[in-house]
Amino acid sequence: MHISKKLLLGAAAAIAMTAAGAQAQDKELNSIGISVGLLGNPFFVATIKGIEDRAREINPDVEITSVSADYDLNKQVSQIDNFIAKGVDIIMLNAVDDTAIAPAVNRAKNAGITIAAFDVSAPGADVTVMTDNIAAGQKACQYIVDALSGEGNVAIIKGPSSSSLNDRFTGCMEVFEANDGINVVSNDQNGLAAREGGMNVMQGLLTRFSDLDAVFGANDPMALGAQLAAKQLGRTDIIITGVDGAPDTEKSLKDPNSLLKASASQDPYVMAGEALELGYKFYQGEEIEETTVLLEPQLITADNVDEYQGWTAVRE
Repeated sequence: MHISKKLLLGAAAAIAMTAAGAQAQDKELNSIGISVGLLGNPFFVATIKGIEDRAREINPDVEITSVSADYDLNKQVSQIDNFIAKGVDIIMLNAVDDTAIAPAVNRAKNAGITIAAFDVSAPGADVTVMTDNIAAGQKACQYIVDALSGEGNVAIIKGPSSSSLNDRFTGCMEVFEANDGINVVSNDQNGLAAREGGMNVMQGLLTRFSDLDAVFGANDPMALGAQLAAKQLGRTDIIITGVDGAPDTEKSLKDPNSLLKASASQDPYVMAGEALELGYKFYQGEEIEETTVLLEPQLITADNVDEYQGWTAVRE
C-alpha cells in the first residue's frame, strides 16, 4: 500500500504535538511569586489566601513568596526582578502602575515565567482576572445620583494610576455626566488608595466646598477616610460610596449613623484564585479562549449587608 509523504509528515507532526501536549501537562508547579499593592489592605490579604488555597490544591508543597510593593513602582520592579532571578514558575501580579510595569513584565516573560494579573491589568500579562471596575464605578455613583434625586454637588476621590481605579473613575464619570443636575466640583484629587489619603483629600474638599452633597471614593479605604473627615468636621449630611465591600465597610454599613451608604463589592479571594487557576493552565500550555475574565460587582448597602459574604467569610 502506498502512503504519501504528506500523510507520513502529518502523522509525525500529530505524534509530536501529542507528545508536546503530554509533556506540557506534566509540568510541575514548584514556585509562585506574588506582588501586591499593599499588604496592609485586607483586600490583598484575601487575594493571597485565594492564591495559596488554589495553588496547594495543585501542589501541596509549592513554594509561595508574597511581597508588598507599597504602591511603589520601583519597588515592584525590583520584586519582579527578584522573582526572575529566583526562577519562579508563575508571577501573580497586582500591578501598581498599569503601563510603566511593562518592561519588568517583558523581562519575566522572556525568562519563561507565566504572568497572571489580578485585580488590575498589566501590559503583556498572559492572563488577567479582575472585577468589572467600570461597572463598579457605575453602580456606586448611580446610587449617589438616585439618593440625590438627580441633583447635587459631588466629588470623586481618585487613587494611584492603576487600571482598576482608573476604570472605576471612568464608570463613575459616565454616570455623573449622564445626569444634567449633577455638578462634579472636583475629580482630580488623589487619595493614594489609603484611608489617610482619603481623609486628607476630604478635609480639603470640605474646606473648599461648603455645599458638597456626595463623594465617591475609588476604593473603600479612601471612602472610609472621607467619612472620618466629614464626621470630624461635623458634616453628617454627606453621602459617600466606595468600591470593595471591605470588612470595615460591612461594619460601617450596619451603623445607622454611617455616611458611607454603599460599596460595589469585589471578591478578592475568588478573583485571585481564578487568576492562579488560569495562569496554571497557561503554564501547562493549555489553550485559553478568554485570557481576560471580568467578575461582576455587587452593590452592598445597609439593606443587604447582612446577606453579603464578605472577604473574611469562611471558604469551603
